Amino acid sequence: MAAGGSASEPRVLVCLGALLAGWVAVGLEAVVIGEVHENVTLHCGNISGLRGQVTWYRNNSEPVFLLSSNSSLRPAEPRFSLVDATSLHIESLSLEDEGNYTCQEILNVTQWFQVWLQVASGPYQIEVHIVATGTLPNGTLYAARGSQVDFSCNSSSRPPPMVEWWFQALNSSSESFGRNLTVNFFSLLLISPNLQGNYTCLALNLLSKRHRKVTTELLVYYPPPSAPQCWAQMASGSFMLQLTCRWDGGYPDPDFLWIEEPGGVIVGKSKLGVEMLSESQLSDGKKFKCVTSHIVGPESGASCMVQIKPLNIGGIVGTIVSLLLLGLAIISGLLLYYSPVFCWKVGNTFRGQNMDDVMVLVDSEEEEEEEDAAVGEQEGAHEREELPKEIPKQDHIHRVTALVNGNIEQMGNGFQDLQDDSSEEQSDIVQEEDRPV
Repeated sequence: MAAGGSASEPRVLVCLGALLAGWVAVGLEAVVIGEVHENVTLHCGNISGLRGQVTWYRNNSEPVFLLSSNSSLRPAEPRFSLVDATSLHIESLSLEDEGNYTCQEILNVTQWFQVWLQVASGPYQIEVHIVATGTLPNGTLYAARGSQVDFSCNSSSRPPPMVEWWFQALNSSSESFGRNLTVNFFSLLLISPNLQGNYTCLALNLLSKRHRKVTTELLVYYPPPSAPQCWAQMASGSFMLQLTCRWDGGYPDPDFLWIEEPGGVIVGKSKLGVEMLSESQLSDGKKFKCVTSHIVGPESGASCMVQIKPLNIGGIVGTIVSLLLLGLAIISGLLLYYSPVFCWKVGNTFRGQNMDDVMVLVDSEEEEEEEDAAVGEQEGAHEREELPKEIPKQDHIHRVTALVNGNIEQMGNGFQDLQDDSSEEQSDIVQEEDRPV
């Protein structure tokens, strides 16, 4: 029996080879996709219900036995097993497992089913290379406006992945730069500021549908188009001199360096271009040079210079005070010329606030009047007795007011009026009270 069994085995393999050669005509084809290091199950046809004995073969140059539902036949490898006594289960797939598999089922008749196993790998890692002008300390790439930028994207994948580039500008939606299965690089010949943004490389495995992507930010820099401008002026609210340097129109903002000339002493360095100088830092003929620099050039930078004279703080203050006094004098002259009534009211106001001085003058003149009146006391005794006691005071107050108001005529006749008798004084009081001042 052993000899007969061994003699019949070659005939079985020959018949199996003949049947496999014509599997298209007698079997059903299926495609199964698996991934490396994953597990996969291959089904033996789409038949449900009672199944017969199943045997699995791997189709290489000749059929290779893998597994059978006959328990007397051991699997070719431990990672092969049967599911539901018909389906082939393979663990920990490798790339070498890819190929055609055949299922033989014996039930009343013998049937053959073909399964094509494809094994996908990756993409596991994406390498993006952007050849630009430079890299910032934080890793961000930048390119000078008008330069050429080269892009490339590689990924380890089987089959080779489809590479697609996406671009997204600031505050806008993403747009595709196109996809390619054979070429994974492209170039932008003249990059412009509107191409600043995020560039994303997406690698897609068309077999497994797995994908990976890497996003890289690219900035587009450009220097200001014109030359820098600088000037000096007095700082508001202080006696400091302010140096200002401007170089507008570029991106990002340039750096400013103020240098004292001659000597090359650095006064200050900043992004603002503004420096404050005290009077002690200034001397006749001193110059200050503003040197600007931009990240994308020019290499020598650009500069401008200001020359100043020493500040005369005392002269500035004196000039301001003189101007204020001149303004007050002009205003006072205009008021005196166009509005004398206003000045008269102001004079009355000051006199009303200083009545004590007026009363002192009245008392002094009363003493002089009493000495003059003693000579002719008997001649005008009756008339003086009839006059009210307040009349002399009213007469003197009125004359003082006239003197204050600048009545030259009354000021000249004042001493003569003091020598008249009381009746003449009373007449003068009545007439002067009716006279407008």
